[in-house]
Amino acid sequence: MIGQRLWRDDRAAQLVEFAVALPLLVVFVVGIFDFSGAFTLKQKLTNAARDAARAAAADPINDLSATLPVSVTDAFWMIDNFLVANQINDCGINTSNVTITRPSTWTFSVTGSSLNGCPSDGLTITINRGYFYPSIGTVTPPTWQCTPQSASGQTAVISTCVSVKYGYQWKFGRAASLLGSTSALPTSIIATAVAMNEN
Repeated sequence: MIGQRLWRDDRAAQLVEFAVALPLLVVFVVGIFDFSGAFTLKQKLTNAARDAARAAAADPINDLSATLPVSVTDAFWMIDNFLVANQINDCGINTSNVTITRPSTWTFSVTGSSLNGCPSDGLTITINRGYFYPSIGTVTPPTWQCTPQSASGQTAVISTCVSVKYGYQWKFGRAASLLGSTSALPTSIIATAVAMNEN
């Protein structure tokens, strides 16, 4: 008789349901915040890359033989100022963190673990003032390294490609592990923009 009464007693059912649903709820909430944060960062980086590409493309290209041309410096500082204005850590990047790939690509990069609070993948800004792609036919989106495309004997459109690669620390993977799931998410968020050179 007492056993039947215990089986019919549902006073603790809500507690059990809550215990079962809590990990799933945590994963949903963390996922919503994490993915919306990543999406917002991607939009901001895209705006920075687009504005920098337009600014550099409007500058003359007759200074590309210089170690650090004015057009490249303009694009670099535009991105850095955009990051600071939007309260995104610029990882302490400056114009001395540059690698030059002749004839026309400058890569500014800060990586490592001591980045003033930046994610371990850090920040990489790539500016290619001699990026080109075919004028007709299939044009593929640029890579984050801003590697020019093959013109395949066609007329090439000479442009400026700007790419911003920013490390991102996901919290979703740790939350998903509550459910026994492991997820491999990208360690960086990348935005790339191309603008046709005006001069």
